[in-house]
Amino acid sequence: MTLLVDRFMTSFIRIGGIGIILAVFAICVFIILQVLPLFRSAQVEPVAAHAERDIGPLLAEGSLPVALGNDEWGDNPFILASDGKIIFGGGSAPTDGGNVTAGRRVTASSYDIKHQRLTIGTPTGAVIPVTINSKAVVADKVRTVVSTTNIGEALQVADKDAVVTSAGWVDHDDRRLVAAIVEQSGGRHLKVQYGQVDSAVVDLTNLLTGTPAQVLVEDHLDAILVISQQGDVTYLFRKGDQFSARQVFRPFADAKDQRVSSAFFLLGDVSLVMTNPEGINRQFSLYIHPGDSARRFGLTKEFEPLPAGARYGAISVRNKAFLVGTGHHASLRYGTSASTRWEEDLSFSPALGVINSKYTRMTFLGDDNRLRFFTLDDPHPESGWTAFFGKVWYEGFAEAKYEWQSTGGTDDFEPKLSMINLIFGTFKATFYALLFAVPVALFAAIYTAEFMHPRFKSVVKPTVEVMASLPSVVLGFLAALWLAPLIESRFPSVFLIILTVPTFACLMGFGWSKFSPAVRSKIPQGWEFMVLIPMLLIVSIIAWDLGPALERGIFTVKLDDGSVIADFRRWWTAITGLPYEQRNSLVVGVMMGFAVIPIIFTIAEDALSNVPSNLRSASLALGASRWQTAIKVVVPTASAGIFSALMIGLGRAIGETMIVVMATGNTGIIDLNIFNGMRTLSANIAVELPEAPHGSTLYRALFLGALLLFIFTFAVNTLAEILRARLREKYKTV
Repeated sequence: MTLLVDRFMTSFIRIGGIGIILAVFAICVFIILQVLPLFRSAQVEPVAAHAERDIGPLLAEGSLPVALGNDEWGDNPFILASDGKIIFGGGSAPTDGGNVTAGRRVTASSYDIKHQRLTIGTPTGAVIPVTINSKAVVADKVRTVVSTTNIGEALQVADKDAVVTSAGWVDHDDRRLVAAIVEQSGGRHLKVQYGQVDSAVVDLTNLLTGTPAQVLVEDHLDAILVISQQGDVTYLFRKGDQFSARQVFRPFADAKDQRVSSAFFLLGDVSLVMTNPEGINRQFSLYIHPGDSARRFGLTKEFEPLPAGARYGAISVRNKAFLVGTGHHASLRYGTSASTRWEEDLSFSPALGVINSKYTRMTFLGDDNRLRFFTLDDPHPESGWTAFFGKVWYEGFAEAKYEWQSTGGTDDFEPKLSMINLIFGTFKATFYALLFAVPVALFAAIYTAEFMHPRFKSVVKPTVEVMASLPSVVLGFLAALWLAPLIESRFPSVFLIILTVPTFACLMGFGWSKFSPAVRSKIPQGWEFMVLIPMLLIVSIIAWDLGPALERGIFTVKLDDGSVIADFRRWWTAITGLPYEQRNSLVVGVMMGFAVIPIIFTIAEDALSNVPSNLRSASLALGASRWQTAIKVVVPTASAGIFSALMIGLGRAIGETMIVVMATGNTGIIDLNIFNGMRTLSANIAVELPEAPHGSTLYRALFLGALLLFIFTFAVNTLAEILRARLREKYKTV
């Protein structure tokens, strides 16, 4: 019977071990499957259900397509012809949507996908806004997109003999901003209207550099960009009702051909994407330059060059993606990471291209006047190796940075998903926790195992082990509401305690060793701490009371009114230029170290206690002191177990969540300052995952953080096992 039970338990334990390994492996596979889509390129395929649609029969003789737009679903694209006709390309065949210019020729056009507006310039000095309204009608489970045109009131920006060569129109509520470049006998002029419908049209040509060729209007009605034929870009900024030239720059000053072939705003109108005739593709963004007080454009991204200058450009209104192309070559790119999501040499030569509002379809109009539809599957354009592990120059930043900021207040927000900040925060929190915990736990274990009387050891060890049962949320609560305010107001006192208590303990130990055996024998072995602890308490109280005096003597700051105050927080900021946050790394180190101490102490003490007693006896018999025996004989012999304790403590610190969430500012910054906080991988998962939409980029990025944690712990444990085995082999006893 005993043999049967033994065999059963052996098999049961073996199966259980294999099951645990398989469970861990399954978890790892699940996490990897969640992460892999983040590193997949965009998938673009022709729409099988849509045949090529020829709009040629609907074009009048001599009329050419000049603009291409699309509805939200990408089912019913519309084309503006040079004679003013609108053609809808949905349904079974293209249809005539009527003429929107009353028969006048189209001399300029721009398409605003965000507001579904075409801005049309005519040879009679007028600018016409045309809005395309689309709605989906479902009948018999079949969706049909119906589109109509809404022609706005034309604005006469110049004389009727003037030709509008470029125009932009933006309106919000009761205000609008219209800008147009008109050509008349006197040359080219910039005409602008801002304000109410009846506001005057003003000429701002005197603010420009070079001969104006293209105008772009910013969506917030604050700015106008004018690109000259020579390649200069003039940034006109509005203050009140007046415009002034804030900046003039040449995007391709270092190129052979400095002219601008194409230019358009990305979503949010903070970044400007341009190409030159050589195919150089660059992005310029608004930010405050060093020493400046206003935002100006600066080069932030350099994309892979195109074969030639872009013939067309289209943006996404879901993210910072854009479509550019020339000849047969088409490329889908992402502005934030400067990455190419997809590119291909098509079998036809597109004249125009557009991305639908849902970022699920691309439509091209070829030189052969045929519409071609492509599905776009790119759920995570903001991800990639650069986004997660590289420095990225985000909009509004003065330089490329590592940054974590997953959400924002507007739709044009750039997700900032750098894992470097979280990895740094994880290591920073772990470092300070172990810096506090390791010395305390190891020396406590050595003293308990080698010097403390067994009577006290039977009480101390279970008490310390009970500390491990304290919930992390309780420790985090204490750190946030008690320890952090205490350290903030009395840091000089805390500093004195940290400095004086270990120093005094070492001096007492050294002094005690100098007494004669007759004196030391008056206190039984293992009872010495009964004298040491009261002395250390007295030293701690004295150091605590001397803290304010130290602050008044050293940590003083002179205020603007000439008065001097004693305040360590202000002194630290004034001397180092670094901030002092109440919830900081020091608080995390102390409280998380408190959570790690029981683990390291328990395992290390067990390893020390299991060292054969004959080794101690032999060392003492040869004349070594108890301290020499402990440090030179017992500790090396137990080094494998001590190392295991440290590694398990390290794993506990790396994975800690609630203490970090509650005891720090939980901001994902890279800062070595001990008086600043951090955000760790585990805390980031705890904070962000409940709000992350399932399957979103943020959702999968959090799984990437979990995978990094898995890799760190696996690597640490593997390395620890290798070193532990070598230490055990080196110091094994026969």
